[in-house]
Amino acid sequence: MQQTILAIAGKPGLYKLVSRGNNNLIVEALDATHKRMPAFATDRITSLADIAMFTETDDVPLMDVLENLKTLENGKKASINEKKASGDELRAYFTKVLPEWDQERVHNSDIKKLITWYNILVEAGITDFKEEMSPTEGDNIDDRK
Repeated sequence: MQQTILAIAGKPGLYKLVSRGNNNLIVEALDATHKRMPAFATDRITSLADIAMFTETDDVPLMDVLENLKTLENGKKASINEKKASGDELRAYFTKVLPEWDQERVHNSDIKKLITWYNILVEAGITDFKEEMSPTEGDNIDDRK
């Protein structure tokens, strides 16, 4: 899941990688429309697995932050309305999710985007943020008997 869920700069929401073309990727919106479209090399495309949040010590992978948010909300959508919440409310809420976050480098807009992405993923039924590969999953050579 981590490698196939994508954020595309300049386009709202999240996208699932469906297929690869010659010069593009075919992605599907993770919203109710499930609209498919091409994403080109000129688009800034980022896998969620490649994103991290700043903290006072080390950067924390986005998947860990999403898992913390899921634990806080018991797997349901976020209890805060990121569009209507004040900056102070967002910061207080995010402190519950990630207590050691870097308050100088993480902006309110970053917190809003995180909550929006979390809600999109939950609505799409994607809640396994910390999926682990089993020892045999990555190596199928032994299965070819």
